[in-house]
Amino acid sequence: MTTGILIAAAGRGERFVRAGGQGNKLNAEFADAAGLQRPLFEHTLRQALASGLPVRVVTRPDNLQVQRVCGAYQVPVTLLASAGLGESIAAGVAATPHWRGWLVHLADMPFVTPDIFLLVADALQRHPIVRPCVGQLPGHPVGFSALLRKSLCRLRGDNGARALLQEEAVYLLPLDRAGVVQDIDLPSQLPASE
Repeated sequence: MTTGILIAAAGRGERFVRAGGQGNKLNAEFADAAGLQRPLFEHTLRQALASGLPVRVVTRPDNLQVQRVCGAYQVPVTLLASAGLGESIAAGVAATPHWRGWLVHLADMPFVTPDIFLLVADALQRHPIVRPCVGQLPGHPVGFSALLRKSLCRLRGDNGARALLQEEAVYLLPLDRAGVVQDIDLPSQLPASE
């Protein structure tokens, strides 16, 4: 069973800009733990690729930097002038009909480590929907099995798969990793470079 990681990178990051950030937040640079300066999106992509699972990215046609990073890592891209996360998920699932499961991940969550992707993928072999959580906080990536392919392809709007998560049984995978709930919405949340 091929489970892949679908990275949703088609948002506009409007909260980031309103808070004083410059340009698309996915292209904002910060230094990782090793001190290497990279764009936010590249940190997220590298974590996903290190899992060894296949990766596909859905991004905007005008986000050339995300497209360049994907090209450098030979990651396939679906271009979408997205009206919301629902359309991004639908487009990514439609573009990967050979996958039997999808780990839907947000491009602004660079602190999810490779082992977390593998834990969610493993649990997805036993449950139709898997979501990591820290205490009562739900996190990402959210795993969906092929049983939900048609429902995923019909998603619209900016609520992502929220309706599916409310309608279907969700297996909550308890973890003690804050990274599964830590995204970057504001410039102040970018790790400070040394």
